[in-house]
Amino acid sequence: MTARTLLLTALAMLAFAGNSLLCRAALRDSQIDPASFTALRLFAGALVLWLLLYTRKRAATVPGNWAGALSLFIYAAAFSYAYLHLDAGAGALLLFGAVQLSMIAWGLLRGERLHRLQVVGLVLAAAGLVALLLPGTSTPSLSASCLMVLAGIAWGAYSLLGKGTPDPLAATAGNFIRTLPIVAVLCLVALGSLEWDSAGVVYALLSGALTSGIGYAIWYAAMPGLAAIQAASVQLSVPLLTALAGSVLLGESLTGRLMLAGVAILGGIALVLRYKHRT
Repeated sequence: MTARTLLLTALAMLAFAGNSLLCRAALRDSQIDPASFTALRLFAGALVLWLLLYTRKRAATVPGNWAGALSLFIYAAAFSYAYLHLDAGAGALLLFGAVQLSMIAWGLLRGERLHRLQVVGLVLAAAGLVALLLPGTSTPSLSASCLMVLAGIAWGAYSLLGKGTPDPLAATAGNFIRTLPIVAVLCLVALGSLEWDSAGVVYALLSGALTSGIGYAIWYAAMPGLAAIQAASVQLSVPLLTALAGSVLLGESLTGRLMLAGVAILGGIALVLRYKHRT
């Protein structure tokens, strides 16, 4: 891995962690509601990605597809509503665990077979998710956890829909743009509860423009220098980064339950990925 790839990968992981931190901070510490946050995030992301494509002098046609746009919208909306009642670290752990497990499950449905060590890893990851959600004093909100798992499944579906796309940045830009009519419907449905303040707007625009739009651009620039297993495995660092940053920046507690569940979930997924790579 070259120094450039390493730097780009590190910046992309920080951006992905930043999405959780900005969303949680906005919904906890400002007056913005989840629908407004989602709308502003997707609008800012669409604008930045379109500008990036414009500077590359691409064709005027909008790439992407409506299935990808719908998956992207479900991810973004469920992500926002979940962070009303989830700490940043717990949310990121549920999100990235659900992303990887849903993609692994899709592979199994398509006939892929797991080695015994991969089965152990899958069971370990699933047990970690169950342990995180078992009743207790530090249990995350069940409804918010289900929403975050839904966000992870939607992002996994989005990733699978875009697999093999020759220009993933252009496709992502097109999908962001296609979410805007869907976002308008969400805002109409939630019209009576829409509210925001300057801090919430800034958080949402930063999430869309910086940690989403530019973050994805950085990630796609890094991916050609990464093997597939490296690209999948390095994303497992995001929940850890988010939990640590949430503790330092947002004053969130690092509970024993969260740490043990994190080790089980991320360790199990890493085992599945690592063995698959070695075979």
